[in-house]
Amino acid sequence: MLRSAAKNYRYVGVVVDPADYSPVLQELEASGELSVQTRSRLCVKAFRATADYDAAIDRYLSEKLADEKILRLKYTRGQVLRYGENWHQKATFYRDEEITEPCAGDVKQLHGKQMSYNNYLDVDGAIEAVKELGNTVGVAVIKHTNPCGYATGETPREALEAAWQGDPVSAFGSIIACTVPVDLATAEFLKEKFVEILVAPGYEKEALAFLKSKSKNLRILQIPPIGSGEAEKYTYRHIIGGILQQERDISLYQQWETVTQSEFPEEKKALAEFAWKAVKHTKSNAIVLAREYKPGRFQVIGMGAGQPNRIDSLQKLAVTKARENLKNICGEKNIKREMSELVMASDAFFPFDDIVLVAAEHGIRYIVQPGGSLRDDQVIATANRKGISMVFTAMRHFLH
Repeated sequence: MLRSAAKNYRYVGVVVDPADYSPVLQELEASGELSVQTRSRLCVKAFRATADYDAAIDRYLSEKLADEKILRLKYTRGQVLRYGENWHQKATFYRDEEITEPCAGDVKQLHGKQMSYNNYLDVDGAIEAVKELGNTVGVAVIKHTNPCGYATGETPREALEAAWQGDPVSAFGSIIACTVPVDLATAEFLKEKFVEILVAPGYEKEALAFLKSKSKNLRILQIPPIGSGEAEKYTYRHIIGGILQQERDISLYQQWETVTQSEFPEEKKALAEFAWKAVKHTKSNAIVLAREYKPGRFQVIGMGAGQPNRIDSLQKLAVTKARENLKNICGEKNIKREMSELVMASDAFFPFDDIVLVAAEHGIRYIVQPGGSLRDDQVIATANRKGISMVFTAMRHFLH
């Protein structure tokens, strides 16, 4: 019946959405009929409703009667983007209207240039990273979807400063996300700094005015409060010829077990959990070195991401960056002491004990990793020999 009515939209107005009841009645009362524009709009909504209904029937019956899994996804409100992953590529963003949690698909742009393909990828990474921090005041500084800066603080300004310290060079042209509304002090920190995008659950009036005056190109995005809405259960990823579906990686760890002779200190657990959150949102193979820069406040001080092996992620990237940052923050003479207080997190297990030896060589005494290697016993024995405290979480966090 709906389909037949929609086919005859030149003469019939078909209403399938309760949100249309009031405007349709108002138009009928005002003019005695529905305009062709209104009937056309209602026609599209009717066909969309019947298409959704048919898709639901197909999906259900295919699985129940034909033992076949059918996936039909609906994305709407296509938005042409500035360009694709590269300048020569055209791109469009489509929205999933059913998502209710804060997400890149539901940002409200308050200022700045048109969004690009890469902007959406980075904003997605930024929002997911700060959602991990929950109700704490936290900031993620994202570059190519990796958190080159990640920190908590008493205020958003303090968290941003601490996150920026993690990699000031990479922070140039970054995407910044905050767990809380941006105030003027936080905005003023960015006065002489180039960032592409700022994402937050809100902006104080003075902060928004300051940011708008700072640059006509700065994209200022607003999202709903962190923690609102219902978490989506699945993620999807296109490959040529198909699409992959998986359960979303929402959990943090399955267990928290000290596996070494040296017990993992309880006073280091909050820092270790922060490091574990950071490494979860860093591209594999990932290593994160985290620091407690003041009581109860944490920052990523060095990270290695996207390497074919985690030795390079640690030795060539994370340690190098951590030592460089600590020299700038604390001075050369304090690097050794500071390194000994860091927590190292690895997104996956250690296939060999070589990474433990490298960590020990640089004075690292605390490690968090999933465990599960065939050589766990060897890795644990080496950690014991080097006086390292190590926790197994029994949960890997690969990110590709």
